[in-house]
Amino acid sequence: MEINEHIDFATASFKEFENIAGFDMMDTAKYFHSYINYMKENQHLNFRFITQGCGPTAIVSSPFLEQPTECISLVSNDYLNFSQHPKVKAAAIAGIEKYGTGAGASPLIGGHHEYHVALEEKICKFFNRPEGSSIVFTTGYTANSSTLLSLLKQEDCAIVDMEVHASVYEGLLNTNVKRFPHNSMIHLERALADAENKFRTKLVIIDGVYSQNGDLATMDEIYTLTRKYGAYLMVDDAHGIGVMGENGRGAIEAYNLLDKVDIIAGTLSKAFGHIGGFIVSSPEIINYLRYQSRQQVFSSTSTPASFGLLKAIDLIDEEPYWRTRLSDNVTYFKAGLLSLGVDIGTSSSPIIPIKIGDPIRTAQISRMLLQNGVYANCIVYPGVAKKDARIRTSLMATHTKEHLDKVLNTLEDISKVVSLKKSR
Repeated sequence: MEINEHIDFATASFKEFENIAGFDMMDTAKYFHSYINYMKENQHLNFRFITQGCGPTAIVSSPFLEQPTECISLVSNDYLNFSQHPKVKAAAIAGIEKYGTGAGASPLIGGHHEYHVALEEKICKFFNRPEGSSIVFTTGYTANSSTLLSLLKQEDCAIVDMEVHASVYEGLLNTNVKRFPHNSMIHLERALADAENKFRTKLVIIDGVYSQNGDLATMDEIYTLTRKYGAYLMVDDAHGIGVMGENGRGAIEAYNLLDKVDIIAGTLSKAFGHIGGFIVSSPEIINYLRYQSRQQVFSSTSTPASFGLLKAIDLIDEEPYWRTRLSDNVTYFKAGLLSLGVDIGTSSSPIIPIKIGDPIRTAQISRMLLQNGVYANCIVYPGVAKKDARIRTSLMATHTKEHLDKVLNTLEDISKVVSLKKSR
């Protein structure tokens, strides 16, 4: 391997290794391996720690810890902690006992079982949509990517908020893309006006709740502009469904647009505590995806353990107090963070960033938190802009005030050593 391009490991990110000039795939992998070893040796690698348990606490194994340690966990998107709910686990076990552990084939050719039908019907009812209005996928990621690859071609155009999920961008590889700055109505309207008479299908794509800042789309304004220019609207509400809205139907419900959004994308791995994704749309769009989505044609889908999802969806209505407890935790924790003078941006959800700005200081704070029994995500470039590095925290309904107080007290202690203030 001849290195034609020097990458400074001290300042590099994963992105610099995506396409190194003159390197074939093996050269790239070997060079990247050297970078990972450098990160480990210098205690900069804040990723892929081993955890035991999915709950308000977890046992964490990390190079930064002398031994596996029970920590308060702020890294899970299992917001209602339904992955641990006794009724959900019992239903999943019953599904496995009845049907086994796998689907056996893709939905098109024998892997579409009665529990898939029951789940899709349950999702239709959950969103008050007619029968045939939903389809399930193996993951939320493939729900987005496979759906968009199926629907949008070279004659079409996607107009996307720049902060949508990576799965959306993967689904747009075969179509035209216009990106607008986050929640900027001026730039959205400009893009819509420019695309109005140039493309066959115009699809505006936004998140309901954005996964890094925890803020909401200005969905009412976006919907109005979308309709003004004859476009369709797709909302990926992975972080909102089950959590936001009066009845837990998501950020879309909070804006009273449940019956108006053309395509709703959601996940089954967050508030519902399992794995998988889904699309809700018109029966005609769903029927098209059943036969044209590559994931539906060529890949197996949900296992019989998804019986647990049938119960988890019911629990949104049967046990609404989990959402109340989560909301109370969010209010309490945000107030505590603000009292410490940290920048939490415009978060309106259980995702609460602690914006530091400097990636080196962010990594240092993340390590200090872990060494004091608090596991939170260190998010740096390319996950966010280099100047926007942050500690990302995700709250759960099952966190106690004692958990949150420990986190806040630990942050206060760290602030005496390393500044928590955002770099300007």
